[in-house]
Amino acid sequence: MFSPEQTKILTQQSQQFLKDNNPLQPLDAGVLRDVLRFHEYRYYVLDNPLITDTEYDILYKKLEKFEQENPELITADSPTQRVGKNLTNQFATTVHLVPMLSLENSYNAEDLKDWDRKAREASSLNNVEYCVEPKFDGASISLLYENDLLVRAVTRGDGIQGEEITTNIKQIRSIPLHAPFSKYGIQQVEIRGEVLMSKKSFKCFNDKQAEQGLQILANPRNAASGSLRLKNPQAVADRGLDAFLYHISYVIYDKEIPELMETHAGALQLLWECGFRSPQKEKHVYQNIEEVIAHIADYEQLRDELPYEIDGMVVKVNAINLQDKLGMTSHHPRWAMAYKFKARQATSILRSVEFQVGRTGAITPVAKIDPVFLAGVTVSSISLFNEDIIREKDLRIGDTVLVERAGDVIPNIVKAQQELRTGIEEPIVFPKHCPVCNSDLHKPEEESVWRCINPNCEAQVVERIIHFVSKDAMDIRSFGEANVRKFYQLGLLKEIPGVYQLDFQKISTLEGFGKKSIDNLQAAIEGSKQQSINRLIFALGIRYVGETTAKILANRINNLWDLKDFSLEDLMGLEDVGPKVAGSIFDFFQAPESRELLKKLENEGLNFTNTKRGKTNEQSILEGKTFLFTGTLNQLKRSDAEAMVEEKGGKIVSGVSSKLNYLVAGEAAGSKLEKAKKLNTVNIISEEEFLKMIE
Repeated sequence: MFSPEQTKILTQQSQQFLKDNNPLQPLDAGVLRDVLRFHEYRYYVLDNPLITDTEYDILYKKLEKFEQENPELITADSPTQRVGKNLTNQFATTVHLVPMLSLENSYNAEDLKDWDRKAREASSLNNVEYCVEPKFDGASISLLYENDLLVRAVTRGDGIQGEEITTNIKQIRSIPLHAPFSKYGIQQVEIRGEVLMSKKSFKCFNDKQAEQGLQILANPRNAASGSLRLKNPQAVADRGLDAFLYHISYVIYDKEIPELMETHAGALQLLWECGFRSPQKEKHVYQNIEEVIAHIADYEQLRDELPYEIDGMVVKVNAINLQDKLGMTSHHPRWAMAYKFKARQATSILRSVEFQVGRTGAITPVAKIDPVFLAGVTVSSISLFNEDIIREKDLRIGDTVLVERAGDVIPNIVKAQQELRTGIEEPIVFPKHCPVCNSDLHKPEEESVWRCINPNCEAQVVERIIHFVSKDAMDIRSFGEANVRKFYQLGLLKEIPGVYQLDFQKISTLEGFGKKSIDNLQAAIEGSKQQSINRLIFALGIRYVGETTAKILANRINNLWDLKDFSLEDLMGLEDVGPKVAGSIFDFFQAPESRELLKKLENEGLNFTNTKRGKTNEQSILEGKTFLFTGTLNQLKRSDAEAMVEEKGGKIVSGVSSKLNYLVAGEAAGSKLEKAKKLNTVNIISEEEFLKMIE
């Protein structure tokens, strides 16, 4: 979209605006809008930003201030006009310029070959050229641009008409408010695409929901679809949605049709050049159906490595004139077919529901179903989260249920197939008392979870210890959930400090505990005393405090005891700490039983001091650099290597992208290494080179 010369000019203008403290002039405001659009494109479409988030915010606020002082000079496509006021009315129904038809589905190569035969016969060609692209698993949308401006966005609806969601669509930064269609002679254009939530955004959102005790979303597809109908545009923006635009359905020209519009692949390139995230890089053009089938087989193996969910591939006749010749039925176009990957949904029978007690006392209903093989794993237990989910889905014992598992997302019961009920199904009765200690259950008005509030409930005590010794907390190797439960049942372990008071003489008499295993366990327990303070904070199991919040807290203190002196206002002043999280932290450190726990742990010799705070030069040598480890490391544990990066000011990322600076490749490195090689922007180094770097 932007030439090297434009990129150079806009980058220079960015720096000028950042240095200039004078008020904006009207002409400068127009330039600054172009600068902000350029940086949105670099960040949200190319995934390759040229300025920091802070610098972008400075530029944005400079424009925002100018427009507040000069409201008559605000333009409809200004970057400041994305976020609107809350919606108070229902979404209006709008008719599509061209119906949004469904695609004919294929589940095997023979279906594709038969479809290809019909296309060749209808076109009188020996071979038909096809364009193949991923079938994105999200929510379909239709966008209308007039004179380069986004004027309307509509959901798919019933294919003829959908709901007008323009304000919410403007919150998706990869969708431009202004696109230069006019340089191609296009006055009006309707384009189709898919709104989706990346796996990373989905995980981050659910992690925050879980930390705050709120309901987590079932899968990225439902998350994207539900987001589009939220009444609060800011809530839509907070979900980090993305969009791929992959089809031009209607277009009006004011001059000769551009050559790019002669093929579907060319249309995708045109969308890309106009600033959209089209599947320009993901698409492939093939000369016959055999090449298409081979490509689909290869792509299905890469499915789980993609940053977003796909449920198949779409095969389209590439030549637009041939698409027009093949036409469409009342249900689907004859020039396209969707090849669906192996099902990630299956049916099973809901046999029973167990009610489990978590470390915070939350009662979680867990469905027990007939085992079913789904997306590479056998599923027999599925969390139902809370009573409200059971009621909303009207689940009953004996129901035939539809089960889903997408990527690394936990299994989920999508629905009960009520039409298959025989009348013998039984309602699920949620308990009124704790299934472990029989204490009364309580449910605060603002929450959807029932809780056992007896802190001495055996289930809670055990779960708290399991959490304390876990990998992401104190990382006591050789301990594990099974040993915690065994030691507790035998009376060898009754509370968290007991981890450091185990009677190894008695443990040596137990089956499976020889000298070597006991030595390993003792060494791991002793070594955990020196864990970083953020790990200890996380290990304490404070409600709503995840690993990220624990690091934020640790960075603000010199000693763990400092937190008992933090007021609610102090806590709410920290990054990403809201009233609910602040209240939980405050209550924990003010509670007598918590302080008693901390005294015991301190007496056992655990590290309460933030040894990292105050270091500067040596610690920040990796400041601003991103790292990812792949393959088997010979000298370091993966977790230790990642900790070293963070200690030196670097950041660990979850996947290979243009944002990655260094990929540390160990033995048997696989797909991540291959992807990094193709990018040509990632520094690929060995474990030895990494160690030299941090020295």
